[in-house]
Amino acid sequence: QPSSKSIETFVLDNFDNPNGQDYAYGSKSYNWEWAVNSSRFVAEGYPKTGYYDGIPNSLKQLRRDGEEGAKVFGVKTAFNRKGDNWFEVYPTVDGKPFEIPFIGTVSQMDFWIWGANYNYYLEVLVRDAYGRVNVLQAGTLAFNGWRNIIVNIPGWISQHSHLRSGPETMTFIGFRIRSDAAEYVDNYVIFF
Repeated sequence: QPSSKSIETFVLDNFDNPNGQDYAYGSKSYNWEWAVNSSRFVAEGYPKTGYYDGIPNSLKQLRRDGEEGAKVFGVKTAFNRKGDNWFEVYPTVDGKPFEIPFIGTVSQMDFWIWGANYNYYLEVLVRDAYGRVNVLQAGTLAFNGWRNIIVNIPGWISQHSHLRSGPETMTFIGFRIRSDAAEYVDNYVIFF
């Protein structure tokens, strides 16, 4: 049977070039940097961020032969005490938070995360077309190495607005990583 549904994949960021995404939405092209914000018990000098050479093994065959420059974005953090500790990774433009607009109607998001086998949890923050922030649970980070995490977008999230004012579509706010209350928090690293 013919279908009116067309599935496409859009890459928001591959982390190869900081501030070099050239993400096309509407008639504009967007570029952003990544920033990190954390809860109040973060240790002095943390969180630390950077771009590092590397790529998940499963993605190596997608690179062109001899293409160099594969990078990952890493965050290292430490907290002074156990408890409800968290940090957020979010895009910024000119030092201000930036929400990435989604193209079309989104059925799922997927991304590669390097887990350090700590009992931490990953959440994805999206803003619907009426301005409400929705927290989507993406699961635990208690695994070793790279893993492709897929988050289905529930149908109850309004992705398009019929109003003339306010956002037109759903936007991506960022990632939130939470520690389990009993997990060690003095040294944690994650890569995207």
